[in-house]
Order: sequence, then structure tokens, then C-alpha cells
Amino acid sequence: MPGLKPPGFGLYVHWPFCLSKCPYCDFNSRPMGMVDHRRWQAAYLAELAWFAGRAAGRTLTSIYFGGGTPSLMDPATVAAVIAAAAGHWTFAPDIEITLEANPSTAESGRFRDFCAAGIDRLSIGVQALDDQALAFLGRRHSAAEAVAALELAAGIFPRFSFDLIAARPGQTAAAWAAELSRALALAGDHLSIYQLTVEDGTAFAPALARGDFALPDDDSAARLYDLTQELCGRAGLPAYEVSNHARPGGESRHNLTYWRGGDYAGIGPGAHGRLNCQALAQQRRPDLWLDAVEADGHGTGECENLDSRTRAEELVMMGLRLRDGIDAASFAAAAGLTLWEVVDAAGLARMTEAGFVVRRPDGLAVTPAGMLMLNGVTGALLG
Repeated sequence: MPGLKPPGFGLYVHWPFCLSKCPYCDFNSRPMGMVDHRRWQAAYLAELAWFAGRAAGRTLTSIYFGGGTPSLMDPATVAAVIAAAAGHWTFAPDIEITLEANPSTAESGRFRDFCAAGIDRLSIGVQALDDQALAFLGRRHSAAEAVAALELAAGIFPRFSFDLIAARPGQTAAAWAAELSRALALAGDHLSIYQLTVEDGTAFAPALARGDFALPDDDSAARLYDLTQELCGRAGLPAYEVSNHARPGGESRHNLTYWRGGDYAGIGPGAHGRLNCQALAQQRRPDLWLDAVEADGHGTGECENLDSRTRAEELVMMGLRLRDGIDAASFAAAAGLTLWEVVDAAGLARMTEAGFVVRRPDGLAVTPAGMLMLNGVTGALLG
């Protein structure tokens, strides 16, 4: 269990456009048409200034450009946002500045421009190293393009990560072991591996309902998860969060801010933020967000004051995702309540007896077995 660790303060920048919408994606993204990049840059800078006025004097530990596909942004806009953030806040000496990218040839050709703009960590949406799987997932790149992009990123950026999707239809343990082993040979200091899930509102939802494909059953998915832990651990990238693996020191500092309950500002359409005990969400539709920012300086669509109980329950839900779990002293300092006042005693007893959680003098952590059913464990602990 870790000692007290400052959660950090982050900035999230949402770019809502992609070349096409992937059938599994339920993020706030849409196909990209004509974009006035100068107008978007001005809007980002205006909303950033609005948030900076509500978080003066902070030290920024991370910036994350997410989406959508931020590698479709004009690198000049990325540079302008980074420069403006440096003018509003003090940058931590080890600030992490990440941009999500796709590995298509066209986008990888811009990697050097993004590095020059100030990006020091690239997160690449590979998703699979198998052309048939990539086609099923609606991706526009090939496995060969993915490998080329990873090799290029390794030579340009100090740090890079990439995503894979496991538990795909028909995926066998042998096939996944071969694919993951190939991925680990290409990995930098971080790797994200997500189980394929089908959410309402995605193109996959009606296809699954029609029987066009079937997802692996729970036992098969569990075997693939266990295999992932074994191979990644053996390669020196153990899981530090339920879906994220890293070499020591390679963890995503920006995402750790979320999981440790730190404050972060979110700008751009549909961006979320947590700031000064408030939960903020920006207008989702790009046109409405742009109009609002140009009229009012920001596009905030929702703002909710978080009471101590809501704040504490969020800290439990996020903290349990981490391998190290929840440090009780850090929790009390952030929530104003003790961890044991928030966690349901009967649920804790059940989950401990089942071997899904471990209570320690300094906190609480989910076991590897508990990670396989994290939603159920969290529900039991919060009553």
C-alpha cells in the first residue's frame, strides 16, 4: 500500500472528431468534416482561460489531448494550448503531456510535428495486431501500419503507450498469447488492454442483438484476462490498474490523477472535469460548444456541487481500480470522511471472506480475483 501521494492537477483537452466512427466506440466523437482550425484554436484558448480563472495558483502535472482522434488536430493548435497552459499555471518539472493518435500512415507522418509542439508522450490506438480483427473493429489501419507507427514513435517520443482490445469474438488463448507477445516486444513503458464490451448506442449493439457475432463467455474472458496478467508481468509491465500495465515509473500520471481523486479541468465538447468539489461537463455537440464559448467564454453544460458523501464514493470507485488500492490517510484528507465510514461493513466482510478484497491497517485493495468482478465488488462495498 502506498504512502501519501499527491494526486496532481491535470488538464484534459477533448477533440471530438475522427475520420470514421468505430462500431465499439461510445465516446463523444463523430466523423470529421470541414473544420475551421483557427476558430477551434481560439475557442480552446478562451475556455482554458475561463478554467484558469477558477483554478489560479495551481501546479499542472499533466495535459492530455483525447478524443476522438487528436492527431487530426492542427499541431499549431496543440502548441498554442500548451503555451497558454504554461502561462496560466506553473508546470511541474516532470509534467506529462500526452496526445492520442491513430497509427495510419497519414497520421504517423505528423508525429514529429506533435513532438515539436510539446507532446512528450504518445498514446496510440492500435487495438489489434491482426488485420481480420482490425477490420471487424472498424479500424482504418493495418497491422503493418501499426507496427511501423510504434517503431516511429519509439524513435521520436520519450514515452509512448498503445491500446489493445482483448476478448474479441472467437479469440483463443493461443491466438491472444501470440498477439500479446508480439505487442510486448514492441511496447515502451506502458500498455493498455481493454476487454471488448458492447455499449448501448454503438453500432455493435444491434449487431450483437441480431446474433451477427458473439462475445466470449465469462470463463473464456477470465482465462484471457489471467493470461494477460501472466504475460505482461513476465515482460516487466505488471498491471497497476485493472486495464493498464506499466514498467516502474511508466504509469500514466494523468490517469493516476483521476484514479487518486485529484482535480482536473476539462475543455472541449463533452469534456468532464472535477474542480473545487464541483463536477463539470461541457456541451457535447461541437457546434453548440463553439457557440457557447464564443458567446460566454466557456461551454459548460452541467455543473454539480459534490457533497462529501458523493465525493467519498467517487474516491472509492476510482481508487479500487488501482493495484495498490486506497490509502486510508490520503482518502480521509481528500474526502473529509474516513474510508471505514464510507465502506459498507457487511459488504466488506463478504468481499474479504470471498477473497476479493484485502483490508490492511493503512487501507484497502482489491485482489487479482476481485479485479475480474470489479463492478460487483465496488457495488458491495458501497452498499
